[in-house]
Amino acid sequence: MITLKQIYKLAIELGIKNDLRSRKEVEKELLRVKKQYQKLSSQEKKYFDKERLVNPYMDSGIHYDNGKKIKKVLAGIDIAGAELLVAKELKVDAIIAHHPLGKGLAYLSDVMRLQADVLSQYGVPINIAESLMKIRIQEVARGINAANHFRIPMAAEKLNINLMNVHTPADNMVATFLKNKIEKEKPEYIEDILEILNKIPEYQEASKQGIGPTLFTGNKNNKAGKIAITEITGGTEGSAKIYQAMAQAGIGTVISMHQSEEHRKEAEKAHINVIIAGHISSDSIGMNLFLDEIEKRGVEIVPISGLIRISRLKK
Repeated sequence: MITLKQIYKLAIELGIKNDLRSRKEVEKELLRVKKQYQKLSSQEKKYFDKERLVNPYMDSGIHYDNGKKIKKVLAGIDIAGAELLVAKELKVDAIIAHHPLGKGLAYLSDVMRLQADVLSQYGVPINIAESLMKIRIQEVARGINAANHFRIPMAAEKLNINLMNVHTPADNMVATFLKNKIEKEKPEYIEDILEILNKIPEYQEASKQGIGPTLFTGNKNNKAGKIAITEITGGTEGSAKIYQAMAQAGIGTVISMHQSEEHRKEAEKAHINVIIAGHISSDSIGMNLFLDEIEKRGVEIVPISGLIRISRLKK
């Protein structure tokens, strides 16, 4: 049997393993945080979250742990009060959410720096990527400031239900999954990319639901050019002003989970093709890849809250 802490450590390790950056880059970032901590005054250290020294994905973590061994989990994309009551009724040992809760929501903007590093891999100058991302990170931080961050974790504690969430580690897993698939297939046209995506079970199910992979800008007969997986992981949407820099870096097509109208219009102005793979379906792929690793360890998975559960384990 496995504990919630072991599941958490597994999530962080898989997140690092599947990060679009190298392990060396991730470890370098953790070292930078450690050096910043060491420079703090004793008073400042009181308020520093030491988990930041070992967890590069602070939008993910444990929100309540009663120490119980885990045999059965309720796993979903968004967890609210209704899911807590279902968990109680089904007598599961823990709930694993995808989207951030509690402290994870408070730290959502913290993981967005990842996007600048990924953009630089595709040829966008790091100074431009960082400059634009800093503005967007501040916007996101202000946007979530007023949220009732600890509503669900407090309810989980009252019900004595273990609760954690796995956000960026799961998003890293789907990003790497898609990147490897695209690089292997080498699609030439936009319609080729759509065909590849539509062979993936989670996207097939999403298509049945009316929310399958969609072309937001461009034409299916367009050549794809350089394909960038830059809008799959990294917290939430980046800067809408990045697309001109992406075009100048030679990027022809972006594969994204979701995209606002403002972002779509800016991508269109820059003549970049945008394929929306799908939000919840993409989240489901990342979560499924992670949940398979838990299932290997003897844990039963009960899907809820939009999770399209597809196991890739050989039965």
